[in-house]
Amino acid sequence: MNAPLLPPRTSLVVPLPDGEGADEPSSHRHRTIWISDVHLGTPGCKAAFLLDFLKWNDADTLYLVGDIVDGWRLRKGWHWPQAHNDVVQKLLRKARKGTRVVYVPGNHDEFARDFFGHAFGGIELVSEAVHRTADGRRLLVTHGDLYDAVVQRARWLAVLGDTMYTLILALNHSFNRVRARLGFGYWSLSQYLKHRAKAAVSFITDFEVALARAARERGLDGVVCGHIHKAEIRMIDGILYCNDGDWVESLTALVEDEHGQLRLMQWSQIRADETPLIALPASPGKPAAPALAAPVEVAR
Repeated sequence: MNAPLLPPRTSLVVPLPDGEGADEPSSHRHRTIWISDVHLGTPGCKAAFLLDFLKWNDADTLYLVGDIVDGWRLRKGWHWPQAHNDVVQKLLRKARKGTRVVYVPGNHDEFARDFFGHAFGGIELVSEAVHRTADGRRLLVTHGDLYDAVVQRARWLAVLGDTMYTLILALNHSFNRVRARLGFGYWSLSQYLKHRAKAAVSFITDFEVALARAARERGLDGVVCGHIHKAEIRMIDGILYCNDGDWVESLTALVEDEHGQLRLMQWSQIRADETPLIALPASPGKPAAPALAAPVEVAR
């Protein structure tokens, strides 16, 4: 977790020539991928990392688990660089190429909840989903804000918290630029506060328990969510709780292999560990793919 949080090295980023299939095939194939909390439309979004991840990873099914576009921030001021547009185009291209893309909106992209049951560019919009893994487990897929008491009962407080979080990210960005110049790795102020503040730890625990309870009440085996920007895989009273993290700080995705095994991928860590990687064979004109690092955490 000490790797400098810098854009992927250009030597490993696949160029995107003209043409629909120019960046195919992807180098790592998964049965399912879950990503959330991208927050396109904000300066904190690490769109370059996500685009790089999407170029090197493909799946039969891709779940977008909410807060993909940050409507809250865009209403305050427009911020939409080319990299954010490239992410949208890449998602649409995956849908056209046969990946089932399922979009479960969250609170920051709640505007999309007016279009449940519709598909845009091949991307399905649903309120929640139930995913069946290869080994038969059924998982509730939901962003998680519907189980967040602050968002549901005190929206003004949630908006205030979002403003404070944005401020912390801005301070953190400046602080880490100095650290990088001094040769130190990335350090997250917001993650530090989450782990040190008793109120934050209590909120996260209550949130995780609430999601696990919701899955149990529906007779399901587990839940996949986002919302709190804390990647996690663990068992809670016999229910599998999975949080796929975010693409603002942790840069994580949850993936399922063909056997139903779930694991978290931290893309910034994989990129930082380029030196010891065992490269996969490269196709003509395409650089070798980054090998997948050991899972952050594994659950069966």
